[in-house]
Amino acid sequence: MKTILSTLSLLLTLSLATAQVKPTDTSTRGKTPALPEFSLSQAEVTAHLKFLAADELLGRMTGEQGNNIAARYIAEQFRQYGLKEVRGAAGYFQKVPLVKINPPKEAIIVWDGDTLRQGKDILLLGGDALTVTASVVFAKNGIVDEKTGRDDYAGLDVRGKIVVVNLGSAEGADVREAFRLRDSKQKAAAERGAVALIELYNASVAWNFIAQFANRQTMQLATDEPKMNYIWLNDGSKKYAELVAKSAPTQISISTSGLLRQSVLSQNVIGIIEGSDARLKDEYILLTAHYDHIGTGIRPNATDTIFNGARDNGMGTTAVLAAAKALAQKPPKRSVLFIALTGEEVGLLGSQYYAEHPLVPLDKTIFNLNIDGAGYNDTTIVTVIGWERTTAMQDIEAGAKAFGLGIIKDPVPEQNLFDRSDNVSFAAKGIPAPTFSEGLRSFDAEISKYYHQAADQADENFNFSYLRKFCGAYIHAARRIADRPEKPRWVSGDKYESAFKKLYGEKETK
Repeated sequence: MKTILSTLSLLLTLSLATAQVKPTDTSTRGKTPALPEFSLSQAEVTAHLKFLAADELLGRMTGEQGNNIAARYIAEQFRQYGLKEVRGAAGYFQKVPLVKINPPKEAIIVWDGDTLRQGKDILLLGGDALTVTASVVFAKNGIVDEKTGRDDYAGLDVRGKIVVVNLGSAEGADVREAFRLRDSKQKAAAERGAVALIELYNASVAWNFIAQFANRQTMQLATDEPKMNYIWLNDGSKKYAELVAKSAPTQISISTSGLLRQSVLSQNVIGIIEGSDARLKDEYILLTAHYDHIGTGIRPNATDTIFNGARDNGMGTTAVLAAAKALAQKPPKRSVLFIALTGEEVGLLGSQYYAEHPLVPLDKTIFNLNIDGAGYNDTTIVTVIGWERTTAMQDIEAGAKAFGLGIIKDPVPEQNLFDRSDNVSFAAKGIPAPTFSEGLRSFDAEISKYYHQAADQADENFNFSYLRKFCGAYIHAARRIADRPEKPRWVSGDKYESAFKKLYGEKETK
């Protein structure tokens, strides 16, 4: 601990010292000299990144000491820049209660003479220790939806029984949909008194891949979730689907030691700058980036065990810090809410928690400009995931151009990047929320070399000149959005437009 504190003190001193160094690159100076982002110090943003991606922070894994040190650093920068604390985040920290979950030591199902085991044939995804033999009830896909009136439990008595359902919302559903429906399915079965829920897995993604992914330590928000056993069972052969389709009386035996849980506490780091316009300051622009990364781990034939996360997402966190300083020096018309988010790498947990426990009303939060990315392979551009989906696209483009950078939209839409970063937690509530990313043309060898690799460090291979331009472009785009006369919107027909209208009290039109 003494060593960690000494290192922290040294790096903080270096950061504060370099904050006063004059910029050496003046390629964007003179265009709008009154705005602080045009005199952004490369030395200062370099110091931020070198701290956040230092070995001493051990990869900033959510809930671990390196992550907490990064949070403290960000909070003290907010304090130095004069950001205000928001009620509910004393010391700039919004506590995020989490739970670390490990697979069960044992889980067995005996069904129709077959003995099915954890990791090989089944995956326990939720629930405590259980030993039971009970009758089976088939409930289609196990979905209850008040909006559509669908109730797969209509006419069924499942109290004290084991419910078996098909994967997702329709047979052959994809894995993303199945994961999205997990909580609601478990809740529906538990509320009706079932002792366990078994979902028959028959998706196109290989079971071995799913088993490797799910049969490991995970992290979730600490909620009062049902403790009923929820199990995926490999049914690629459709044997068990055929058994339940026959509607013949049958019983299943389940024996499991339950998931192993450990409470973990992390934090979002939050600060506010009040807007300069008396009319518009009650509206907020939300600037976000996740500051966590994936920690440490041993990879084959590798000696470096620290995944420093300079590009993902030390770069984004640095840009948010630079924005906090520049916008505090000359506040825009609207207020600005800054959140350095925890838990992105373990499931978008920090943004999900804030979206459910907002400290500023969501209907007063009119835009989110998130930062995240896998790295860069073109330093002449920024890539904005969802750029063309909001009416702020021209402001974002102007922000990039002011620093000599071009802009492109999502180059790999098949990867569904928009819904895989923290912005989606806010988009789902209706807030227009694109993600401002480093220059990405494709997922090529240059990206793979650094993405979630130990090589992703703030070293001689990192382009610090591009970092400064990237930060400046982000700040200027944010300022333009905060100053624009009209609130940004989703473009007409976007899948989040309905949530937007609900959030901001607009009537739906047929």
